[in-house]
Amino acid sequence: MPSRNYSDLLAWQKAVDLAEAVYRAPSLLPTEERYGLTSQMRRAVVSVSANIAEGQGRRTYGEFLNQLSVSHGSLRELETHVIIATRMGMLEGAMSQELLARTAEVGRLVRGLMNALERQL
Repeated sequence: MPSRNYSDLLAWQKAVDLAEAVYRAPSLLPTEERYGLTSQMRRAVVSVSANIAEGQGRRTYGEFLNQLSVSHGSLRELETHVIIATRMGMLEGAMSQELLARTAEVGRLVRGLMNALERQL
């Protein structure tokens, strides 16, 4: 495994930026969603950067790839939560589009990292 630190990875950096945006966005959601959809969104987004970091700390490329796959799945989960919140009128369209665009960007970065690691196997 490369000795590079996970915090040097652009995918991790952008995932942390996404987490910050998500933590700020649900304050717009209704109070009754504080422990519902808000909580689900926050758990999903934190999982993205945490799994990138965990994977980078593993011993093999295969283990790193597995954690990146989990991270990518968490991105899709977050996307779904954002879409539901928007369709239910709990999240304004502009905020929704920003979060979905950031999610897509992180997804491309994670996928690119996965492709690079697959070439190493």
